[in-house]
Amino acid sequence: MSTGPRHILSLSGGKDSTALAIYMRDKVTEMEYVFCDTDKELKETYEYLNRIEAFLGKKIIRLNDNAGFDHWHKVFGGYLPAPNMRWCTKFLKLKPFEEFVGDDPVISYIGIRADEDRVGYISHKPNIKTVYPFKEDKIDLSGVIKILEDSGIGMPPYLKWGRTHSGCYFCFFQKPIEWVRLLENYPEDFEKAQAYEKISDEPGKTFTWIQGMPLNELRKSENIEKIKKRYDEIKERSRKNRKNKKLVEVLTEIDEEENESRACLICQL
Repeated sequence: MSTGPRHILSLSGGKDSTALAIYMRDKVTEMEYVFCDTDKELKETYEYLNRIEAFLGKKIIRLNDNAGFDHWHKVFGGYLPAPNMRWCTKFLKLKPFEEFVGDDPVISYIGIRADEDRVGYISHKPNIKTVYPFKEDKIDLSGVIKILEDSGIGMPPYLKWGRTHSGCYFCFFQKPIEWVRLLENYPEDFEKAQAYEKISDEPGKTFTWIQGMPLNELRKSENIEKIKKRYDEIKERSRKNRKNKKLVEVLTEIDEEENESRACLICQL
């Protein structure tokens, strides 16, 4: 039995972690692939993971908090997770991951690209060493796309209807246009997300996914029209500034430029 560190790659169902898993498959044969499942992921994410698993020829270990989102939602008094209060990441993603790791020495593989100006982490546990193969090997967004296309797995299927990243269907990092696309493509998930919101006249008791715009307002036709118009203007401006780039590259760059608060790595890489 090996006495060296365990090698763990956490998949989110996103393009970068998927490309990294493909990239590392033949480099680290003892790699453990894991996915922290909230049971609130997009349908396409689960389907995409099955395709990845088949390509890797190795089971993706599904980690689950057991208590679930609704339990923690009640514990936090109906307070919805937000960029400054990411309790969903802590209890539904990090906690199961750290319990799986235990106290073993671990090398954790993270899919941050060479063209991203950020250094992220999945855990602060001292027994976990984080490495960034794409940064080390200078692989950027176009390189990630090439890895996915050459493997035959392709890009995540939710990109086709306008979602730019993986994560729960009600992720608070979604932009307004992504909420609109969710409403158009998965109205039942939109309804479930809206049901979590609480509007109250009592100070501090209003909880919505988007600050200042509850979903019952966003879904109004006049607001949908404004959101789509603004998005089309941004996309067209980006197209002109980024000639000869694939649409997915343009959309990814728009997403990264607009997200001042970085999304949770374990959820959306």
